Amino acid sequence: MALYALFDIGGTAIKYGVSDAEGHFVKNDTVNNPAKEKGIRGMLDVLERLLLDMKAEFDICGTGVSTAGVVDAEKGEILFASDNIPGYTGTKPKSFLEAAAGIPCVVENDVNCAGLGEAWLGAGRGASPLVCMTLGTGVGGCVIANGKLLHGASNFAGEVGYLPMPGGTLEELASTSALVRRVSDGKGLNVQDIDGKKVFEWAQNGDRVCLEAIDEMLDALAQGVWMTACVVNPEAFVIGGGISAQKDFLEPRLREKLSGIMLPHVFENTRVSFAELGNNAGMLGALRCILNNESV
Repeated sequence: MALYALFDIGGTAIKYGVSDAEGHFVKNDTVNNPAKEKGIRGMLDVLERLLLDMKAEFDICGTGVSTAGVVDAEKGEILFASDNIPGYTGTKPKSFLEAAAGIPCVVENDVNCAGLGEAWLGAGRGASPLVCMTLGTGVGGCVIANGKLLHGASNFAGEVGYLPMPGGTLEELASTSALVRRVSDGKGLNVQDIDGKKVFEWAQNGDRVCLEAIDEMLDALAQGVWMTACVVNPEAFVIGGGISAQKDFLEPRLREKLSGIMLPHVFENTRVSFAELGNNAGMLGALRCILNNESV
């Protein structure tokens, strides 16, 4: 049975596991990302140790990496990364891991991987084209057609967070951090004293400030979905990120807003759902990248 080593690299944690070609995990765990304390060398050392340990335990035939940052998937290089992983820009995880373990490796952006995972085994199953939009600290996105990512000429396709809107970009208006900021301003609280989970807890108990802030966020999200639909006309949208845990609360409200702004024919033929794969989405998308790559 072919097995694959998978990583999902974030600013604070590294998820890792071993899966078969159907997405069934035989190993699945998480370690802290030491990049902020020990630099990129420290992070690469952790990746190397984990990969070699998995190779010693299992018959690994390929490695897939889902990672934060703008990625040149062809070269397996980080073109740009924020300070969440200091010094990551210019790093080449693909060549490093291939040299360390002698196993072919593919590297892809984490939002792209999450979208691929959802398109393959999650909420977007069977839909093409598919747009995945993730809401968290920022807003990201990707476009998938016939099971494969559309990267664009500058590896920028699907970056819906940059869509210009009245009052700012989609990211500035619809991210979880924007929601928390609105609530903290409305309540006169320190923004660091609350989080998205708390906002939704208060909203479900009828808190007016939280309900209004969520409504503003959904107004922006609905506009972003409609703007993207005008260009891509996907069969489905999948809304991911931490906010997907609030599916029952958000989905009917979002659909109501979309029905008011989208052309009826487009609304009726566009599926909008929330992500289903949770913390495994990135690794499953990395696995899909391996399977899509004939050289691995």
